[in-house]
Amino acid sequence: MAKSATARARMEPEVKREAEKILGDCGLSASQAISLFYRQVILERGMPFQIRSFNEETRRVLKKSEQGIEVEEFDSADALFEDLGI
Repeated sequence: MAKSATARARMEPEVKREAEKILGDCGLSASQAISLFYRQVILERGMPFQIRSFNEETRRVLKKSEQGIEVEEFDSADALFEDLGI
């Protein structure tokens, strides 16, 4: 079948660069990856991966952490586990 349809998407340039580098490492072009994604959507009859929505509390905490608010840092995994009581 001749490939004559076009799909276009707008995204952040850095996202495109990073994704295309990873895809290249996998031996795929962006067009091949998009085609693969579309084929998986067809096979799954929906998204080929789980999509989750965060609740309000999780969204609030993520936003604060992105801004560096109330973020705790640890020198090692052991220190983190100790703080968590694990």
